[in-house]
Parts: sequence; C-alpha cells; structure tokens
Amino acid sequence: MEQHKRLLLAISLTTVYSFIIPLISSRSVLSGPSVSSIINTSNISEARFLCEAGVFEKDFSSQINTSFQSSGKSWCSRLAPKKFATMGKDKWLGSVDPSSFSNPEDLLTDSIALRWKVNFDSKTISGAAVYDLIVLNPEATNLILDTRDIEVSKVSSVPDGKDLSFTVGKTVSSFGESLTINVAELVKATGLNKTLKVEIQYTTSHKCTALQWLDPLQTSGKKHPYAFSQCQAIHARSLLPCQDTPYVKAKYTAEVSVPKELQALMSAVLVGEPTVDGNNKVYRFEQKIPIPSYLTAIAVGDIVGKSVGPRSTVWAERDVVEAAAYEFAETESMLKAAENIYGKYVWGVYDILVLPPSFPYGGMENPCLTFATPTLLAGDRSLANVIAHEIAHSWTGNLVTNNNWEHFWLNEGFTVFAERKILAALYGEKFRQFAFIGGWDELAEHVKEVKQDNPLTRLVVDLNGIDPDDAFSKVPYEKGSAFLYYLEQKVGTSVFEPFLYQYIQDNAYKSINSDLFKSQFITYMKSKGVADKIADVDWDRWFYTPGLPPVKNEYDTTLREACTKLKDRMFQWDPSTRIPFQKSDFDTLLPAQMEQFLQELIDDEKPLPLLKLQAMEKLFDMNARKSSEIRFRWIRLCIKGGWKDVLPLALKFVNEQGRMKFVRPIYRALYAWEDVGRQAAIDNFKENSKYMMHVSAKMVALDLKLRD
Repeated sequence: MEQHKRLLLAISLTTVYSFIIPLISSRSVLSGPSVSSIINTSNISEARFLCEAGVFEKDFSSQINTSFQSSGKSWCSRLAPKKFATMGKDKWLGSVDPSSFSNPEDLLTDSIALRWKVNFDSKTISGAAVYDLIVLNPEATNLILDTRDIEVSKVSSVPDGKDLSFTVGKTVSSFGESLTINVAELVKATGLNKTLKVEIQYTTSHKCTALQWLDPLQTSGKKHPYAFSQCQAIHARSLLPCQDTPYVKAKYTAEVSVPKELQALMSAVLVGEPTVDGNNKVYRFEQKIPIPSYLTAIAVGDIVGKSVGPRSTVWAERDVVEAAAYEFAETESMLKAAENIYGKYVWGVYDILVLPPSFPYGGMENPCLTFATPTLLAGDRSLANVIAHEIAHSWTGNLVTNNNWEHFWLNEGFTVFAERKILAALYGEKFRQFAFIGGWDELAEHVKEVKQDNPLTRLVVDLNGIDPDDAFSKVPYEKGSAFLYYLEQKVGTSVFEPFLYQYIQDNAYKSINSDLFKSQFITYMKSKGVADKIADVDWDRWFYTPGLPPVKNEYDTTLREACTKLKDRMFQWDPSTRIPFQKSDFDTLLPAQMEQFLQELIDDEKPLPLLKLQAMEKLFDMNARKSSEIRFRWIRLCIKGGWKDVLPLALKFVNEQGRMKFVRPIYRALYAWEDVGRQAAIDNFKENSKYMMHVSAKMVALDLKLRD
C-alpha cells in the first residue's frame, strides 16, 4: 500500500509523466516478466521513471533500457496497460477486453502476413496468416486468438514448419470461439521482448459475419459477383484468427487472389501491378501503420477508379463512378483543412469505395480506403458532413483508438467533434453550430426511445457479457461530441484546439481509455494555467450517468431559425385555404436545413395532417428527392401522419439502403403502425434479410420482435 501512495505522489508531482499510468495494478510491485504489459510510454527515460516510481523492480530497469534500444519506440509506444479502470470484469472473456478471448499481455501481435484466395463459389476466403508475435511474458505457454466459425486446418512455427498443437473452444454466444495454441517451447526459445512467428492455415465459413457476398443481379453491372467486409466491432474474428480487440494494433501485408476480371481493394496501400495466375489475379497490399483488427477490410468486384485529387481515388461500379467522383470532389480540400487542425495525414492515400447499398453504415472509415454507399449520391454535393466525418476518423478513430469497446466514444465522439471542426473551417462556425443542434436532437430522440435510465446510454458503458453490436447507437457519437464541445467552451477554443492537436500527436498509434483522456486533459490545462476553469467538471456524471448529458450546451441558432419558421408556418396553415408556400421556400434551404425542417415536423407532438402531407409532396416534389437523409425523414413523417401511400416507398427505401441509421427507425415506425405497416415490415424483412449485412439484419430482427 505504501508503494501505491508513493506512485500516486510521483505521478501528481511529475506532470510530464502524468499520462503514463491510468491505474494502479493489483500488485504493489510488478515482477520482471510483466514489465511490458503496463508500458505506454515513448522513450527510455519514461520507462526508467516507472521503475524509480516503484511500478517495477528497480533491477529490471536495465532490461527495459535494453528493450527500448534494441526494439525502439516503434513498438514500445504501442503497448497499452494491462489493466484499465472498469465497472466490473466478472464476465470478461480475457484480461484486456470484455469482448476478446485473446492474451496480448503475454504475446502481442506486431504484424500479420496474409495469403488469401477469395472463393465466390463457396463464399469463403481460404489461405494462411503468418503472425509476428512479441513475447511479453517468457512464462507464457499459450497463444490465444479470437475466432468465429473458422476452420483451422494447420498451425505451425515459422520458418521450420513444425506443427503446433491447438484447440478450439466452445462457442460463447456472439463472441465466437477461442483458438488456443501451445507455444511454450517457442516462447522459451525466443525470449522476452523478442519476436516469434506462427502460421495458421484456415478457411472462413459461409456464415462469416464480416463478409457480404452479392450475386451478380445484386450489383449495378449485373454481370459479376461482389464481396466486401465489415469487421467493426468484433467481426474480424470471423475473417481471420486474431487478437480481436482495439487494445492491439498491428501492421499487415496481403497477397489476395481473385477472379481475373475483378478488382481487389483493402484498407492498405496497393503495391505494384497485379500478377496473373491462371484464371486469377493476385493483388498485393501493405499497411505499414499498426491498426486494430476491426479496421482490416477487403472488397472485390467489377469496380473501376477515378482520381479526385493527388492522393485520392473514388472506386465504384462503372455506372456509378462518375456520380461518385462528382459527389466526392471536395475530398482534397477537406483533407487539407483537417491537416491544418490535426497534423499530417499519415496513411499515404485516401481512397473512397462506393459499395452496393446493402452496406450497413454511411461509411466505414478504414485506413487508406473509406467505404460509402451509392444511396448517398444525391447529385447535389450535400455530403459535406459525411465526407468530413470519414476524413476526421483518419485521425481520431484510426490513428488514436479506444482500448476496448466500452470506451467507443473516444473514437466516435472525437470524430464527430473533429468532423464539425473541418466543416467550420470550410463553411463557417454557424454551420458547425447548426450541426451540433441537429446532433443533440438525434441524441434526444434516441434516449427518449430507449429510456433515460438505459445503461447503454452512458458515455462509458459496461459491456460485461454484452455484444458491442447491441450497444451501438447515437450515444458515443453525439453525447461524446457534446462533452468535447462542453469542455471546449469551458477553456476556450484558443486553448482547446492546441490541446486536440497535442492529444492526437501524443496518442498516435496507441489505444487509450477514458481515464487516460481525462488525465491528459487535466494535465494540459494545468500547464496552460486554466485548471480553475475545469474545476467544476463532473467527470463521473458525464462518463457514467445514463440518459442525456448533465449539461445542455448552448449553440448559435441562426441557421435553425429558418427551419423552425417554415415548420411553424406549415402547422399554422389552414388546409381549407389556398397554399401559402412556394417551391423556393424549401429549395432555398441548405440540405442540412431541409433535413432539420423535416425533423422538426416529425418531432412535433401532433402528426402532420394528410392534406398537408399531400400538399408538401405536390409542391416540394418530396417523393423524387434523392438525398437519403431527406427521404428518410420524409418517409417517417408520412408514416407518423398515417399516409398509406408511403408504404411502398418505405419498403423500397429499406431494401435499397443498408444503413442502420436509416433502416432501423423506419422498420420500428412501420412496426408501430400496427394496422398498416407491421405485417408488411415483417414480411419484407423476412424476404430481404438475406441481402443485408449481418449487423443490420440482427438489429432489425430485434426491432421487429423476431429475436430476443
């Protein structure tokens, strides 16, 4: 206990090192073999400080020094602490992440070399993965990896090819199975902080939840099949055995064999030209920057690319690529705006792949390759917020990540906040303020729906025994960004923006948790002499209290007022009199204002009468609008007003659109429309769920009461 006090005192007095230890280990002094399991430092002097502070046995400091000199900052700075503060670990699968069986505290994945063959006939990927693993515990006997529905045929050591014994554990609900490999002899022969190699030969299952396989008729071209992945949150384990936790970041290379008429892309840089191998082409990729497993991504299809900037290409099916290039023409200007705020873009290329519409998200912000859907292509360049979000994620969700899914807001709350900073740089501060207002409304709507006391509306959630997919919502995005805005207002923009830049630089290539962010923020503000301005921040209420944030921020309402005035006029109009509106009343609004106007009509306690809905459709041509955001709100408004004619439009929309943001609320609204929409929604889902990504289908089934 005395050493605990000594460590706390050392940390409080030494601000330069205050970010090193986010918690106190359950042991007062860590023995030598566990040294690397708690290092989250970036140089030798910091490691020595840990020893001097009593965290490690002092005679182990020379080994730390040797480790840093021989292996360098490149991997030591990526190690995360073994234990983080949490609300309970009774149901955690492993020691570092409630959702992962893996043991990176013993053996840490440094890099993976993939050899894959994409098999469209069997809808599987087969091949091998070679792992470079750093020995952090010389007493370790097993390597434990996460898998789900993967058939492992052989495990061997590299380069001698000696077979290694392995066992596959029992399936644990949606978390899959542990793959336990006996590496005791390898570890002894390798030694502490050295690297051993293991190869696993395997085949994915046709049930692989990370992969979506499309038949030719499901594509725009109708001639060739299509496959793509979605690994967030814990679906990478169905694509490859891995330490499937954000806690672990690794580099990777890949050789991917696909039918020769198709193009392969990954969340990595394409290396050279493909080589022909019979009826196949082999593409090669390299991701030099360590990434968590959920950012591993692949897409294969009849796709072509069109340049939209010096480091950006839009990839899409042939009939979509021109429209996609037009929509994403502002990519480079947004990248430059982001670099001015957050620092250099380190991933080399920023490409965009426009996927078939069954993709469940508006975008998946993979390194080097962002996924987007064709339903986003409205032809009016209204996607500023979408593009800005995906670009912002390159820093706040790819470069710096949460250490496990309980702290997901560190990815998405920061990304939304950063996205709106980019928008402000390009379009002005009022645009950012308006975006925050809309975000708050979406958060309030979600909290109202799931109830104020729902524990999954906390910023830091307890995922003991809970599938991270079941916790996915607007909360980490909007409650997280609202918290950051609150902090920005407390200290002032001139102080907060440099902190944000420093936060990204200090945590680049690392995975952190909420307590570490808090520690860094407080330390930085003390160094700038503004600690008094944040003395009353109730961190625990923000982190752990469910429902809406404890403080409602004040935002500039200038752009909002035009929406509210038009909404009020619509409700005040007597439909027995002449229509007092012009088409320009709607068309002169910014796309975001159109969305807000419709949302305010939805949010009003009273449904809009049928005659007014019909007048809006006739005057504003609502059914012909291409923007998914506008169509989404228009359909919900009509469902609320009980206009039966909207039913075919609603079903068509959910069949074309894979985004949970859109699909789930519409299915829920149809289910609540008991006499008209409920059975139609259930029948439509049963017929079309096979075309949906696993996550979307799973959550919609829950909404329609088809699963518990």
